[in-house]
Amino acid sequence: MSLASLLGVIAGLGLIALAIVLETPDWTIYFSFASMLMVLGGTVAAAFMSYHATSVMTAFGAILGMFQNPKSTHEGLNIEIMRLIKWGYLVQQRGLPVLENEIRSVKSNDPLIKYCLELVITNHTPPELRAMMMTAVEAEFERQMTPVQVLKSMASNAPAFGMIGTLVGLVAVLGSLGGDPSNLMESIGPGMALALITTLYGVFFARLLFLPAAHKFQEKEETERFRNCMMVEGLCMLAEQRSPRFMQDRLNSFLHPSNHFNIDSRVRGG
Repeated sequence: MSLASLLGVIAGLGLIALAIVLETPDWTIYFSFASMLMVLGGTVAAAFMSYHATSVMTAFGAILGMFQNPKSTHEGLNIEIMRLIKWGYLVQQRGLPVLENEIRSVKSNDPLIKYCLELVITNHTPPELRAMMMTAVEAEFERQMTPVQVLKSMASNAPAFGMIGTLVGLVAVLGSLGGDPSNLMESIGPGMALALITTLYGVFFARLLFLPAAHKFQEKEETERFRNCMMVEGLCMLAEQRSPRFMQDRLNSFLHPSNHFNIDSRVRGG
């Protein structure tokens, strides 16, 4: 659970709700099921019309994913370097074929690294390996970024459907002007409420739901891409059979100086 995301949602919704309660005698007027249907229904319909259903469903999952911790973090890269250096010692002692046993230790939810590790034990040259692995990394990143495009599209469409609701409400208001003068205000009130609430809902869902989810998902995927690029660099050095000390110094360039890996303290226990 991502505590920061959860606190952000609670704080955002709480402050808006507090402002409404403090300044409005009847806060229930801000709730309109018809307006919500118009905004969310139109936005979701436009998403399914614009993208494949699987991409839209993945985007919905990304909204829930805002509250989950990312799979990779910049701080956690230190552990990945330790794994690469461990493989470096194995290769130094027993050669590249020993990595066949290490493939089984790669988690099932990390197929990209498993694929790259399988490439390392082939007879391809290091430049060829680097090209193939970087292509795999970039292709995976492009595939994973599709939900971001869907969410940003939904964020741009939500205010537009809010404006459609505003026009619907104004039409209702104008249509009631020729009615009974004694019931004029009763007719205008609901129409104006629909006109304004839909715009409010459109901006609300765009700015507090779809865009934050898109940015959070994009940040996670960019961090994962950074981690994969670092892993590719390490795997290429394994193919070149570089020394673990050289691997440490090269891979530490990916990390903040305060998070550098140290072979003596982490591997040898010195």
